Order: sequence, then structure tokens, then C-alpha cells
Amino acid sequence: MDEGPPTSRADLPARGRILDTAYELFSHNSLRAVGIDRIIDESGVAKKTLYYHFASKNDLILAFLDVREQRWTRGWLEAEMQALAATPHDRMLAIFDAFDEWFNSKDYETCAFICTLLEMRGSTDTIHQEAVHQLEVIRQIVQDQAQQAGARDPEAVAYQMQILMMGAIVSAARGDLAAGQRARELAELLLDSTR
Repeated sequence: MDEGPPTSRADLPARGRILDTAYELFSHNSLRAVGIDRIIDESGVAKKTLYYHFASKNDLILAFLDVREQRWTRGWLEAEMQALAATPHDRMLAIFDAFDEWFNSKDYETCAFICTLLEMRGSTDTIHQEAVHQLEVIRQIVQDQAQQAGARDPEAVAYQMQILMMGAIVSAARGDLAAGQRARELAELLLDSTR
């Protein structure tokens, strides 16, 4: 008989509990501030269990970034773009409508990819490289929309839009909760000039 999906973190298998706990902690704190002992404590697993699933804290951080792509980039941002707008041009602007809602939510936690990029400096660091990769995934989503919208240079538009996106995220983190709408106005000017 199928018992259905787990109803709480305690019902998840150990690996899922570890990842879920790490996701929450890493999303709301710096990576260095969250120790393995705290993750073990809050996930309710033994240290041996954690290290069975993740050989090191770095492996756990890399898994967190992968989950962040699934939940935030694909499951939220890309889904919101599709839900809020019907055309590729409008989907690029919808990014900032989604950001506006996110920035004004009580659980706004800023961008894990940007925070990771800044915290784990050094182009040879695997965690830094993964953060760069995750930001590239987002830029590619925007580039695909720019291409579909008929932009003359979709790659340039995507880089420019991502600069606006990252700037809005950082501005919201410093307290400018209208940053999403301010960036949307600039994005609209940018898109109008690139057709």
C-alpha cells in the first residue's frame, strides 16, 4: 500500500533530511557560519550517517547548490516567468515582478548563488565554480527568452539583464524592497532598445 509522500522532515529518508536541513541553513546563513554539527543536530542524523551520504562539507554544499537550482531556478524563477507572462519579451520583465514579490516576502533570503560566489573566492575552488555555473544556467534561461523575443544580440541582452537581476537582489538585501520594480523599469528600457 502506498503511504504517500513524507509529511514532515522527520519522515524523509536520512539523505533527504540532511539536504533539507542544509538547504534551510545555507539559504539563510553564510556557508562558513553553518557547521556540520548544527546540520547533524537539526536533521536528527548521526555524524556517521551524514558522512555516509556526503564525504565532506564541500560535497554537501555542492548538493545544496544543485537542489537550489531545482527549487529556486527551475521550480520558482522559471515557473514564475512562464506563469506571469505569455510572450518571451514579457517573461523577461516578469522576472522582476517575481523578484518584487520575493523581496517583499517575510522569508526573503537573498541569492544563494551570489552569496556563495562571494564567500568562496578563487576560480579554482569547486564550490566557486559551481556558483558560477548556476549563475550561467540563469543567464542562459534569460538568453533563450531574449532569442525567442527577437533581440538582435540575445547573449548581450542576457548579460545585461542578469546584471540588473543581481543588482536588484543585492539592493533588496540592503533594504531596498522596491528594487524589483526599479530594475524592471530599466529592463524595459533595455529591451526596447535591443529590438
